[in-house]
Parts: sequence; structure tokens; C-alpha cells
Amino acid sequence: MEFIVEKIGMSRTVGVPSIPVTLLKVVPAKVCEMKENGKALVAYPKGKKINKPIEGMQKKYGLSKEFNRFVELKVANNEPGDIDLTPLKDAKKVKLTFKSKGRGFQGVVKRHGFAGGPGSHGSRFHRAPGSIGNCEFPGRVMPGKKMPGHYGNENVTVNAEVVEFDPDMGVLVIKGSVPGANGSLGKVRIVK
Repeated sequence: MEFIVEKIGMSRTVGVPSIPVTLLKVVPAKVCEMKENGKALVAYPKGKKINKPIEGMQKKYGLSKEFNRFVELKVANNEPGDIDLTPLKDAKKVKLTFKSKGRGFQGVVKRHGFAGGPGSHGSRFHRAPGSIGNCEFPGRVMPGKKMPGHYGNENVTVNAEVVEFDPDMGVLVIKGSVPGANGSLGKVRIVK
């Protein structure tokens, strides 16, 4: 079973020992139709952007204006309606997929963990990547070379342990940290 969740932030449990946890709010979603591949077309709210195709889908399934994003998910429902949250009550382990925080263009020290050189005494080699090529053959930089570039803003999937689920508030408490910024949307998949 899969669910769309929003990262609220981090906290900790009260007790000995105290456990760091991440709070995830299950986004209210509606199952629009069941597909033949065992998945369902699910609508959920995200932002305010609406175009003609989205308006057509909303009209087709009788949805309000707030449900403006559509995705195929494996759900517990057998018919259209509000998404069924009962599988989360018994869940012990989940797989979380979020977009990591984007850090823009970064050098090799931050992006790949290079050590760099001495910081003083005129070394003139501080945070540079060092030698990148080779001699006459093959005379080029090989593909996949660790170099400066765009860092972050990519899908990251992690395994996590469920501490608790509050069905009234729709809050899922996960042990440890979860990639992504507070307020970002991600996907939770229950692992059996």
C-alpha cells in the first residue's frame, strides 16, 4: 500500500532513551478509479496550479478544485472514494521516497567529500579537485569523474521504522530522519 505524505518536521520521544523521530502527515487523497494493473488513480491537493486537462479530470471524477494532482498508487480500496488508512495502523516498516534538499552548484569537497589540501603555508591547493585527466592516452576526462556540479534535488528512497500512527490526526511517526525539506511531499510504501 502507498500513501502521499507531507513532512512536518523532526521531534523526539519522551522517555529513556529518547528517540529522534520525523513527523509525516498523510495527505487527504481520493481514489478516482481502479486500474487493471492493480493500482488506482488517486487525486491529492498540491499547490494552486490548474490547467485545462486537470479541470477535465476534476469534472470527470466530480472532484473539488483543491484536488489538482493525479498519480497511480497501490491502495487498500476496492472502489472510488476517500483513501483507506487502516493498513498504516499495523505497519512496522516502510519505504519513504522524497526529493532531497537542492544545494545548487557545489564543489568536490561538499559534493563528494574530497579532503582538499592544507589551508595555509602557501600551498595554493585548498578545495580544488586536483588532477582530473591522464597523459596522451586516452587524452580526455573519463565519464563519471567526480567533479563540481549540481548537488541534491533528486529522489531518495530510504527504509524506515514506524514508531506510531495517529489515525485521528493522520500523523505517521518515523524513527530517525527523512530526506527533504519540511513541507515537501513524498511517498510512503508499506513493507511486509
